[in-house]
Amino acid sequence: MDKKKIVHIVEAFGGGVFTFLVDLVNSTSDEYDITIIYARREQTPENFKDYFNKNIKFIESNYLKRDINIKDEIKAIKEIKNIINIEKPNIVHLHSSKAGIIGRLAIKNKKIKLLYNPHGFSFLMENTKKIKRITYWLIEKVATLKKCIIIGCSKGEYEEAKKLTKNSICINNGIYLEKIDKEIKRLENRKIDINKLKICTIGRINYQKNPKEFNQIATENINKEFTWIGDGNLKNELKGKNINITGWKTRKEVIKILNDNDIFILPSLWEGLPIALLEAMYMKKLCIVSNVIGNKDVIENSQNGFIAKSHNDYTQIMNELDIENIERITENAKQDVIEKYNMKNTIEEYKKIYKE
Repeated sequence: MDKKKIVHIVEAFGGGVFTFLVDLVNSTSDEYDITIIYARREQTPENFKDYFNKNIKFIESNYLKRDINIKDEIKAIKEIKNIINIEKPNIVHLHSSKAGIIGRLAIKNKKIKLLYNPHGFSFLMENTKKIKRITYWLIEKVATLKKCIIIGCSKGEYEEAKKLTKNSICINNGIYLEKIDKEIKRLENRKIDINKLKICTIGRINYQKNPKEFNQIATENINKEFTWIGDGNLKNELKGKNINITGWKTRKEVIKILNDNDIFILPSLWEGLPIALLEAMYMKKLCIVSNVIGNKDVIENSQNGFIAKSHNDYTQIMNELDIENIERITENAKQDVIEKYNMKNTIEEYKKIYKE
């Protein structure tokens, strides 16, 4: 019997979305015939195919781009439509807002099951004017006229999805614990020195990840060492003399650098449910995050991490830390990831959706 075919369409092929797709696709490629239609981004690994099982097919899109351009959008719709007509999938799984809209416009065949992971709705982007955010919301609302299941990757994203359509479910993001265990087994266990704290974050240096706030926190804590793991067009905002920018690193290198730090901060302006946060929690790094959807769905203030409502909160929290508190909170964080964000459970939920 031939396998059912799944086509994944992804424009945001980097960062947390990339990590999520690697785990999801590799875990389902024995049961399904899988093709990924993708667009390259700055943070897409050069050797990205090496992360995936050998039986995955890749098709690069020429027109699926991050920036909005009506001509490119029309070409992207035609391109996706043609590929879908050739591939003839049973299921199309869309990832990120751009692919979510383009995919739903392109696919006319009602026999194809449509799934959509926003990974952070575009109408939550705080770097855009209110009128644009309302426009993005309206576009998402109109797109729900096409029968499609929206999958929120966190409780907060699910709540937003329900405002758009009842045809929404929640499947929390997760991480493969065994993969991280394999990496950290080779590394030395870092002992925290309260007087020499090392702080890091992970991600693209763009408006969403809030480098301006990261820089402000660093300059107010000049006696502490800060590291940004990643790169991006706003790295000039990271001016603090105590900030190290690593550029893009392999997953193995990221885990090593994360292991060498004590505190993980995420001052993002919006999120889906950050994979990097889950990894930091599992590695028992004290996590301090902004008060946005995704972050606040995972972190319970003072129990498994801290929620900061201003840049002053980050400094205050770090200055009031003691070893006993750190050990309690980081142990709670690790247990939460084990119980709630294990990728094995996440994959089983997706398999159920694929089979229904």
